[in-house]
Amino acid sequence: MGRVEGSTVGVTPFGDIERHRRELTAYCYRMLGSPFEAEDAVQDTMLRAWRGRDRFEGRASLRSWLYSIATNVCLDALAGRPRRARPMDLGPARSPHGPIGEILPEVTWIEPVPDALVIAEDADPALVAETRETVRLAFVAALQHLPPRQRAVLILCEVLHWKSAEVAQLLGTSVASVNSALQRARATLDATDVPGLGARSAPLAEADRSLLARYVEAFEHYDMDALVTLIREDATQSMPPYELWLHGRSDILDWWVGPGAGCRNSRVLETSTANGLPAFGQYKPSESGSGHDPWALQVLRLRDGGIAEFTFFLATATLFPLFGLPARLEA
Repeated sequence: MGRVEGSTVGVTPFGDIERHRRELTAYCYRMLGSPFEAEDAVQDTMLRAWRGRDRFEGRASLRSWLYSIATNVCLDALAGRPRRARPMDLGPARSPHGPIGEILPEVTWIEPVPDALVIAEDADPALVAETRETVRLAFVAALQHLPPRQRAVLILCEVLHWKSAEVAQLLGTSVASVNSALQRARATLDATDVPGLGARSAPLAEADRSLLARYVEAFEHYDMDALVTLIREDATQSMPPYELWLHGRSDILDWWVGPGAGCRNSRVLETSTANGLPAFGQYKPSESGSGHDPWALQVLRLRDGGIAEFTFFLATATLFPLFGLPARLEA
């Protein structure tokens, strides 16, 4: 994604406009559920801000003004559009022996975001932890259940810790309206059954890293006996853009040796974390007979010493470049 031309020079305070890009990307990602749409929204925000810099009177901070523009950009993008979701948000788990379901359009799904796109490497550790919590796939999926303006209010108040008066000024409404929207948003989230919403992410411990290393080895060897010891009995698996999702270790392994047996002899490469979770690029043996072709971005959630959730994102043409993964693996 390009940068605003001339945005690093000019009249103060616009000289440091770029330093807000990453936090704005995190905000727009929570609003939109897609890193690509978030980057586009932030670029639009920067362009609007730069073009309207003569109208910026300095009564609010530059950061507040940028959030105001970004909110309007996101609300415009969300107007009349159905919410993004995960497969488990759209229906019950399926049998591993049944049909895989339809391929739904890309705009249907929550898409993963690299942590580096939304978290500064030199950020305060407490801020890093909080950001990872609030870009988790389950949390972003839960946010999509809220009407866009309620979504913005909840993110600004609960995630970014803005005061109601600040949010009211940003949205051009009253403090009472903000508080009412926040109350309704909280009630909706409390009543929303989103799998994994109550889970919490944490920095990987040495035991977790060992678990992931054993998983990669077992998956590449397609060693079901070893995988049984690594996957929780209540684990889930989904594969956007397919509707199919599975619940339970037994069904997941039945799928892997049944309809999913084409994953045998795959290669797995670790990549940057996604939504605060470990992520891997999976490459299946090429039909050409040479090398391995991209198949899925695997995002794993761990809990209590086991793998609790697999999300296999199959949109490799867009996601592998975003995560810095090679287009294919040669022999």
